[in-house]
Amino acid sequence: MTQDRASLRRQLRQRRRELPAAARIAAAEALAGRILALSFLPREGYVAGYWAMDGEIGLHVLQLRLPPGLVYCLPLLHGDVLRFAPWRAGDPLVTNRFGIPEPDVEPASGLRAEELALAVMPLVGFDGAGQRLGMGGGWYDRSFAIRTTRAAPPWLVGAGFDVQQSDALEAADWDVVPDAICTETRTLLRPGASMPHRETEPA
Repeated sequence: MTQDRASLRRQLRQRRRELPAAARIAAAEALAGRILALSFLPREGYVAGYWAMDGEIGLHVLQLRLPPGLVYCLPLLHGDVLRFAPWRAGDPLVTNRFGIPEPDVEPASGLRAEELALAVMPLVGFDGAGQRLGMGGGWYDRSFAIRTTRAAPPWLVGAGFDVQQSDALEAADWDVVPDAICTETRTLLRPGASMPHRETEPA
């Protein structure tokens, strides 16, 4: 790959860190509305979120607004992939080796990626075609590699701020492309991801 992903990640992470608190709060509110308006939002099942770190856009509003049939989960590190466990505010947490809180359960007991209905994934950057740039550890690409050979579920949604949009990103062989990327003002749908019947903006 010719693109300097490490340098790009530093630039984009700095952009999101510099956003003021009021903008973050408003963005989390708007993001929740966009995700809940997705035409492929499941009616029931497990929805994976994440614990926002390092300036990532928050999912607390989304968690509070999920329809009754959907159960919010957080990731667990398990070997070199992620598993997922239901979590509500006030449930016990532990800190994993990266300093990220996760539910205080045995990781081996967590849900496998293929058991989820939908997963909302953090991102460092994205482009106008819906390509996602992660932190570089490959956790989400490994965990959701099943989506390179089969259709949803789980549906995959990248979540970020508008300021994290980049010029066209070079795709790596291992990249798992989300079905949609949502920000505070935009919804980018991967072509063929769904037949949108709500207010969305195709990629």
